Amino acid sequence: MDERELAESRRRVRAGSLDRRQFARTVVGLGLTAPMIAELLGPRPGHAQPRRSTFTPTRRGGGGELKTLWWQAPTILNPHLATGAKDADASRIFYEGLVSFDPDGNIVPDLVAEVPTIDNSGLARDGLSVTLKLKKGVQWHDGKPFTADDVVFTWEYVMDPATAATTSGAYRDIARIDKPDQHTVKIVYKSPNPFWAKAFSSIIPRHVFAPFKGARSREAPANLKPVGTGPYRYADFKPGDLVRAEVFPGYHEANWPFFDRLEMKGGGDAVSAARAVIQTGEYDFAWNMQVEDDVLRRMEQGGKGRLDIAWGGGIEQIFFNFSDPLREIDGERSSVKAPHPFLTDPAVRTALSLLVDREARR
Repeated sequence: MDERELAESRRRVRAGSLDRRQFARTVVGLGLTAPMIAELLGPRPGHAQPRRSTFTPTRRGGGGELKTLWWQAPTILNPHLATGAKDADASRIFYEGLVSFDPDGNIVPDLVAEVPTIDNSGLARDGLSVTLKLKKGVQWHDGKPFTADDVVFTWEYVMDPATAATTSGAYRDIARIDKPDQHTVKIVYKSPNPFWAKAFSSIIPRHVFAPFKGARSREAPANLKPVGTGPYRYADFKPGDLVRAEVFPGYHEANWPFFDRLEMKGGGDAVSAARAVIQTGEYDFAWNMQVEDDVLRRMEQGGKGRLDIAWGGGIEQIFFNFSDPLREIDGERSSVKAPHPFLTDPAVRTALSLLVDREARR
């Protein structure tokens, strides 16, 4: 696709003769990222354009309760044992990383004093290391100080094979971590790493999780009662149902957070979640609305809320098990030696493929 064809495709999308998703699938193959595609297309026709808030609070709290709805409920509050976005999102209420990203994709500091660059000697020119100056005066929710020991421990916890951390892939390129002092860490990589910010998105406290590193990782009480550095601290958690949090008075960012309490309710289905926010206003925010566009538009036109469309790299998919989970061979279920009784039949797979409504997916 050359520049002329790209411009013509964009014109057709805006005119409504070409589906946005079809356009996105085409240009992804050209190497364009989701934010770039979103900028090319502009706001989705028929939907309110997302507005970025410029509100800056002048004091901590005072915003009342924020009620959010995830139709897939979290079951654990340890980000490194999370089994899906629902658990990772719930954990993010309490835990912070060294850095995070703003709406434009720029790296911003969380638990570091400044974002490392080549100019401030934080990033090595050869890409083999990054040195981070940690923010001072940060407290865990139990009042203990946050230090470099917690960063080093997080890496050790995740990389212990017995921990079986779901986040280990983000840390596997790290060769070692040096600790010059209690507020400095130097992360050394096995090979040049341009995306060093992928790891350490959730730092956990050494003094809380050290007894549960390795084979005892699933026994940690903090898996259900988190102790983080984030703006909210634990109030209540009912796995598979509800998370409640309250403002953390000792949070290291001045005048944050704005809301006094936060509720993350799970369960139900996507349509009900969308209705509870857009139509009835029972909740303030709902995530991951996998609902047909025309249904969402009707809700928005006659309701109390609006849609906020954000492009991302997440892909919803279904995996089929081509082995037989009901047979056991050599002490193993779903063995490769035991083919599935019907999913291994090409005719069955063809039939399942024909059942997919590809027009509805666009």
